Amino acid sequence: MTDEKTFTEKVKDCIDEIRPQLQQDGGDCEFVSIEGKTVKIRFQGACKGCPGAAMTLKMGIERYMKEHIPELEAVVADI
Repeated sequence: MTDEKTFTEKVKDCIDEIRPQLQQDGGDCEFVSIEGKTVKIRFQGACKGCPGAAMTLKMGIERYMKEHIPELEAVVADI
């Protein structure tokens, strides 16, 4: 038996680590799905419709997740 986490478990763990920072500003995000090595998330609260959400997604969430999950290709917003 191995303690190695699955790709999905790694993704969900990263999202759980990121969420408190979004919640501090009145926003949030949730895991939607995985297609290949691309993760879909959905913004909620203040993040939903925020003009800075695209920057948060690519320069914040995606960058953080790629540092922790090297095989990850992209994080996209589910609209």
